[in-house]
Amino acid sequence: MELQSSCCNNVTFLVILLIVFVLVLDFMKRRKKWSRYPPGPTSLPFLGNIHQVDFQQLHVSYAKLCKKFGNVFSLQFCWTNLVVLNGFKVMKEALVHKSEDIADRPGFPIYNHLGVKENCEGVVIARYGRGWKEQRRFSLSTLRNFGLGKKSLEERVIEEAGFLCSVFESKEGHAFDAHFIIKSAISNVICSMVFGDRFEYDDKWFLRMLYLFEEEMKEESGFLSQMLNVFPSLIHVPGVGKKMFQHQNELLNHLKDIVAEHKASWDPAEQRNFIDAYLEELEKAKEDPESSFSMANLLLTTFDLFSAGTETTSSTLRWALLFMLLHPDIQSKVHEEIDRVIGRDRRPVMQDQVDMPFTNAVIHETQRFGDIIPTALPHMAYRDTEIQGFFIPKGTTVITNLSSVLKDETYWEEPHQFYPKHFLDKDGQFVKREAFMPFSAGRRVCLGEQLARMELFLFFTTLMQRFTFLIPENQPRPREDACFAFLLSPHPYQFCAKLR
Repeated sequence: MELQSSCCNNVTFLVILLIVFVLVLDFMKRRKKWSRYPPGPTSLPFLGNIHQVDFQQLHVSYAKLCKKFGNVFSLQFCWTNLVVLNGFKVMKEALVHKSEDIADRPGFPIYNHLGVKENCEGVVIARYGRGWKEQRRFSLSTLRNFGLGKKSLEERVIEEAGFLCSVFESKEGHAFDAHFIIKSAISNVICSMVFGDRFEYDDKWFLRMLYLFEEEMKEESGFLSQMLNVFPSLIHVPGVGKKMFQHQNELLNHLKDIVAEHKASWDPAEQRNFIDAYLEELEKAKEDPESSFSMANLLLTTFDLFSAGTETTSSTLRWALLFMLLHPDIQSKVHEEIDRVIGRDRRPVMQDQVDMPFTNAVIHETQRFGDIIPTALPHMAYRDTEIQGFFIPKGTTVITNLSSVLKDETYWEEPHQFYPKHFLDKDGQFVKREAFMPFSAGRRVCLGEQLARMELFLFFTTLMQRFTFLIPENQPRPREDACFAFLLSPHPYQFCAKLR
């Protein structure tokens, strides 16, 4: 009995010692020793502030915390320090005036299984440095070579908008959900530049790709994904990796097949698309051991371009049509302006935009109110910096809450309503607004901003020229709230497209 009691005492002592050790370790990991560090809620041991945010509505959680702690506040996700930036004034200082200070990215362990490592991270999640600069510069220059900003790309978008109208017309006024039809049309534009091909809207391989991208984004935005970024060792728990990355792995295998096909048929004398241009750059980079150009980066950059060139713009166009259903008076004004400036026969072109202030305002207000990317991807402080007088040390994760800018109550007249007059002056002319930041700003501004602007104007105006959009009879009014999967997208809805 004495031996058993002694063993129990020893075990109890070891458990207490372990608990004390872990608590001390947690305290050392979590304590803030910087003066003028942003305020924030008290964090729990190990968990930090994870229990105080909703990962399905981060921007909503941040808005609540902002009211209590101010526009610059701090959080902890386990042992990771975060600073959350809110409001137009703060974001202008951070993204415009101190852009390089927060141009870095934190690590994303959930991508490690893809072969992501230093100098091999694609464009979107790449750390700030030579690799990111090389990949971004090459991507922009190559996309320009294949039409970005040129009349040739405009003609390609106009042609695709015509294909989309044909599909809508084939529905003969019956109710339908245009989710994947719109996504196919938008995706075809970037596909023609990256892959050199467009696809039919009923192509099974193409639809599978679009589905995988959508599911992959849902996987990445979930709570489990966030926990894997904080605790990478969880990936070794049996079944977690398989459940987490099943769509992502299938998607990457599809892209690998495309790259392999291009490599097999590649002719240095004929540059057909982005992948061909990258293969040529790979040949040049063989003499430079420090180059970031590699087959792995080709795959990841292609992934970034395909994703960025599809998801945000297609979601925005779906919001635009939804708002036309919900606001028939605004739809009528768009129709009137199109009839006056373009007519019913000639196809819209980008040159028309300057003469169509109301339609332009509706598109901009769709982007503002739709709030497609509410928090963007996390930044990281590249060096010690100050924002609004608060000290942010190098290596701190920085969250740019873009939603707080697009819905800033001190800047917008009607921040929580769909209100195109935000972008019109007293004479009805279009006006730019500084707080319009749907593409972010600064060093990490969206790579596809120029393409997205063109697509939104041409697709939206072409559709509105041809059709009146109506809520189907005997169907309830569509929901105006959003569903979240990193992006804020409309809930599924149907409409009738009636030929004008």
